[in-house]
Amino acid sequence: MKVRIDPHTLERAKERGANEEEIKDVLGGGFPIEAKCGRLGRAKVFTFNRMRSGRFYEQKRVEVIYTIKGDTIVTVTAYVFYGNWGVKDEDLL
Repeated sequence: MKVRIDPHTLERAKERGANEEEIKDVLGGGFPIEAKCGRLGRAKVFTFNRMRSGRFYEQKRVEVIYTIKGDTIVTVTAYVFYGNWGVKDEDLL
């Protein structure tokens, strides 16, 4: 299936601390999450181990909301959350 990352999604992802590669990784290997308005969602937890907004975070969770049009996944937006979800590095692969 093809993937079209909407410019809005990429802009929001960058503001929130994610990039295009991570969006594609979430869509290709993330786990399903609930989404509103008939949309679909996937999420994935990444190792972060860095400072963000003056705080240290071990992990970040990237969520991508999308729709499917024909044979193409079309992204709607991306959310990024920082914290610790208790997921080990080997689980992130």
